Amino acid sequence: MGEARVAVLDAIRARRSVRKYRDESLNDEDLRAILEAGRWAPSGLNNQPWRFAVVRDTKVKDEIAEQTRYGEIIRGAPVIIAVFMDNEVSYDRVKDCQSIGACLQNMWLAVHALGLGGVWIGEILKNKDKVADILTAPETYELMAILAVGYPQHRKQKSHRKSVSELIFKEL
Repeated sequence: MGEARVAVLDAIRARRSVRKYRDESLNDEDLRAILEAGRWAPSGLNNQPWRFAVVRDTKVKDEIAEQTRYGEIIRGAPVIIAVFMDNEVSYDRVKDCQSIGACLQNMWLAVHALGLGGVWIGEILKNKDKVADILTAPETYELMAILAVGYPQHRKQKSHRKSVSELIFKEL
């Protein structure tokens, strides 16, 4: 197996959700690399429906934190990235939602590769309109997730996955 192939597969398996961060700012170069990784995700017709709001401001993070039961994660992260779908460029909702998922996964893998930690907050979607208002997002933008990013307090996160045989329901 080539080194790049091994590195990508190792990163997929080693990546964990990180919910607690050190009180340390994220540098602009790393933040740009994360956004670039998201930008290069695949999308149907190459419509690139993702749009980002990058939030470092404590006051704004506090307002957004009030919209989820995971507010402590948002407050504790040096930066959050709100990922929106621009419905104006959407041509197929399912495909565009899948593209947003690919965008988020790319960003999450970039976070891991940079030695950072992050977690994808989806529960906040119950208040997606309020978050969009806080961020003064255009009307055509729909919140898909928040990605909290920072330097991990620790690397003790564990995870369990079902075996592949438990997930395959048919093999022909």
